[in-house]
Amino acid sequence: MFAGKSKMLLSALGIAVGLATTAANVSAHHVPQAKFDPAKPMELRGSVTKVDWLNPHVHVFIEVDNSGTTTSWAVELESTIDLRRSGWTSDTVKAGDVITVKGMAARDQSRQIWGESVVVQSTGKQVFTVKPATPPQYANGPTPRWPDGHPRLGPPAGQGGGYWDFPTKTSLVEDGVNVTFDRFGMLANIADAAKVAPFQPWALGLYKYRQANFLKDDPMFTDCKTQAGPRIFQRPYGVRLLEEIDHKRIRNFWGDGNQNWRTIFLDGREQTGAPEGNAEDPLYWGHAVGKWEGDTLVIDTKGFNDSFWFSNGGLPHTPQLHLIERYSRPDLATLHYEVTIDDPGTYTRTWTASWDMKWVPDAELPVYYCQDNRP
Repeated sequence: MFAGKSKMLLSALGIAVGLATTAANVSAHHVPQAKFDPAKPMELRGSVTKVDWLNPHVHVFIEVDNSGTTTSWAVELESTIDLRRSGWTSDTVKAGDVITVKGMAARDQSRQIWGESVVVQSTGKQVFTVKPATPPQYANGPTPRWPDGHPRLGPPAGQGGGYWDFPTKTSLVEDGVNVTFDRFGMLANIADAAKVAPFQPWALGLYKYRQANFLKDDPMFTDCKTQAGPRIFQRPYGVRLLEEIDHKRIRNFWGDGNQNWRTIFLDGREQTGAPEGNAEDPLYWGHAVGKWEGDTLVIDTKGFNDSFWFSNGGLPHTPQLHLIERYSRPDLATLHYEVTIDDPGTYTRTWTASWDMKWVPDAELPVYYCQDNRP
């Protein structure tokens, strides 16, 4: 039924058995191990020639003198957003500063290093360390509401802005399953893979391959393709739900990737759309229609293609993917997100995942574009 699936599975399983040690260049916010090898630690000392303060990753270029031979190296760091949140700027180091860098060497043997530690020689100070982002602290309150009584999913009346961030889960996993992920959706223990969702055998094999390969084939990372589905609510830098009441629709914006958005229609229109695309079907985001059931907004979305990853961590899907999402706001500070996944081409049954997000008041989504920088 799905052309090429068997070939893809055999190839993926074969590679997973003997994991390749090289990784293709990636161009968006990625797992560092996808590009750099933890088994190849190295230390460099060199003079800064340029600071490339761009997303998805900042680069500091240095000239390294080795017994009279000078070579140019690129030191890769976190995103401008993460570095700025931790107090660093494009002027933290300047041309001519001598720095010592410790980190992982690039898998492709190019002159690149992941900057786990960067120390300025003249001051002895370590720079470009990143502190985990923390939710804002403020007094909680009741659920803000529109005049018709429905919860407001954006700013309360009179508040200038805001968005949702800090998801309590960073990857899609069936409710009731206890496994540990990092912020990229990488399992702490790949032996837990089969617990994550009720996989078809081919899908479990592909998921394990993607995990073992540090997610390096993610289309969002390799080609800056958009994410979609529940992944929108677990990527860094948050989401915003812009309620256009007069037009009976909601625009769902997100801060990571390319500042994309999808539209949720609340006007009772017939759900249309096909994987091949049409005027109402944006392919990656499917076609979403919603309605209120009490205080819960229920969104029905289908018509997806399979050219994107719909979760952090690389859970597979087919064009049969059908999502039922539920948004509720039990108080001012909390958005409860629940999604039911129905994809008989990938999973043995329907299943549900849920988590909470924190309201960030009086703020705009961070500006982040994955295509700004080099691999």
